[in-house]
Amino acid sequence: MSKTYATLGELKPGNFIIIDGEPCRIVEMSKAKTGKHGSAKAHVVAISLFTGSKKTLVAPVGQRVEVPVIEKRVGQIIADMGDMVQVMDMETFETFEVEKPKDEKLRSKLQPGVEVEYWIVMGKTMIVRTR
Repeated sequence: MSKTYATLGELKPGNFIIIDGEPCRIVEMSKAKTGKHGSAKAHVVAISLFTGSKKTLVAPVGQRVEVPVIEKRVGQIIADMGDMVQVMDMETFETFEVEKPKDEKLRSKLQPGVEVEYWIVMGKTMIVRTR
């Protein structure tokens, strides 16, 4: 299961949401009450986890939205292969290749032997931080 549902009103900055099929982290959120007959609206600004692009969503507070299920795991880097690194899961010992993150500070720490926290989000894998 790669996603679940929540109403827009339940979410707050720091939570995750799926906008246009992309998992995003909410960075800004404001709620506005409208006139007599309208429902309250929420304005969400989020940053895509994979592309880093900014996404916005304006919808009624009661609307159900998709929320990605994030599986957080620990692995160890086995090999540096240019733009990719080979990681071994510390529980299952399976190995896989994952693209290096765009963040230069994190990228520079990725050496063989380093333990990392990686997330599996909607079938895609990403390295989040070193441990």
